[in-house]
Amino acid sequence: MTGPADKLVVFYDGACPACIKDRRRYEKLAGKTGESVEWFDITGRDDVLRREGIDPDSALRELHVKDSEGTIHREIDAYILLMSRVPVLKPLAWLIGLPVIRPLLARLYHAWVDRRLSGQG
Repeated sequence: MTGPADKLVVFYDGACPACIKDRRRYEKLAGKTGESVEWFDITGRDDVLRREGIDPDSALRELHVKDSEGTIHREIDAYILLMSRVPVLKPLAWLIGLPVIRPLLARLYHAWVDRRLSGQG
């Protein structure tokens, strides 16, 4: 069970329909566990991101999650941290962390983000 000390802050692009859909899907799967996750829309919040030590361009290109100790996790590490809190997603979190899967998934993810940001996806 997670409590306030286990709170995560997820920095997400609230102007991205796919990102909003992913958030809703996560919240549905997480149920009560999702209450320990705060969703922070990065749209127009470059100053806040910089104060958190996050480059605004990087925030658009990679998921960033801040844990309860203030550590920022990015890209695949952020997904693993977020997914590992939800019982039904734990096996997937383990799978994407495998040395063979992780770099391939990171390349596919970056290609998708590049298409999205260029207006093609």
